Amino acid sequence: MLTIALSKGRILDQTLPLLEKAGLFISKKELQSRKLILDTNLKDLKVIVIRASDVPVFVQHGAADLGIAGKDVLLEHGAVGVFELLDLGISKCRLMVAAKESQNLNKSTLKVATKYVKSAKEYFFSKGQQVEVIKLSGAMELAPIVGLSDCIVDLVDTGNTLKANNLVPLDLIRDISSRLIVNSAAFNTKHSQINDWVKGIEKNL
Repeated sequence: MLTIALSKGRILDQTLPLLEKAGLFISKKELQSRKLILDTNLKDLKVIVIRASDVPVFVQHGAADLGIAGKDVLLEHGAVGVFELLDLGISKCRLMVAAKESQNLNKSTLKVATKYVKSAKEYFFSKGQQVEVIKLSGAMELAPIVGLSDCIVDLVDTGNTLKANNLVPLDLIRDISSRLIVNSAAFNTKHSQINDWVKGIEKNL
């Protein structure tokens, strides 16, 4: 039995076609239900649907053998106990620093609002910039407007939300896409079964 951890939303929508090409189907009824463990057309494979940030946690601790998570989530998690098998090339965006166009970022200590605390600290540390990181769960664009922070670190797709709030993208921290990850222990004990799935997905990328 293999268990795959997925998160609802954009990643799930873009993952389903890849899984279907590899032979895994989840009915519309299952997808629209409130169930967290979804039945598939395969008896030896089940799918669990959880928060995006929890995917690497479930995979790390063996509650799921495989998972699909954004690189941003993996960077924050640290990817301990998991292997990154494939860059699926879906849910692409950019992790960026953004601020008001007139904002002075050459301060002795910069206030940065973000939910990507680890990535933000590592980025500014690499630049030799002292920062005070303010952790937020959402509405990041509001922080510079109300004076909570000098800048933000957040995911940028089209940039329309930044523009609507009079912010501009400044520095690219890294490009982000979704990755197929595997529990390191399961990769050894279920190698053949996992490898078959990886090949099935990889050939359709």
